[in-house]
Amino acid sequence: MTPQALGRRELALLHFYCGCQFSMTPHEFYARWGVTHTQIAQICGVSEASVDRWFSHGKHHRVAEVRHRRKLAEMHFIWEHYERVPLELVAYICSPPRNGQVPSP
Repeated sequence: MTPQALGRRELALLHFYCGCQFSMTPHEFYARWGVTHTQIAQICGVSEASVDRWFSHGKHHRVAEVRHRRKLAEMHFIWEHYERVPLELVAYICSPPRNGQVPSP
């Protein structure tokens, strides 16, 4: 398969995407949703100890990386807008669950 050349549309969308600030800090996410540190760790794919360091003060404090803040923003978006996202798009973006069915809250 030959890679598709980038046209004006793709270059414009690339520029748009690179400027996109789709991000939510752990503190913002925690303040908005009734989640535990364990659940934040699950969303971000990190250990609970890493999440604890994001919320700690002092020498053990760490800042969540951009990829983790993006995961939190994605989860926030899903919780806020899931019912309005077409199922075809959900199926395209997310791997199907083990049972093969897309959740219908």
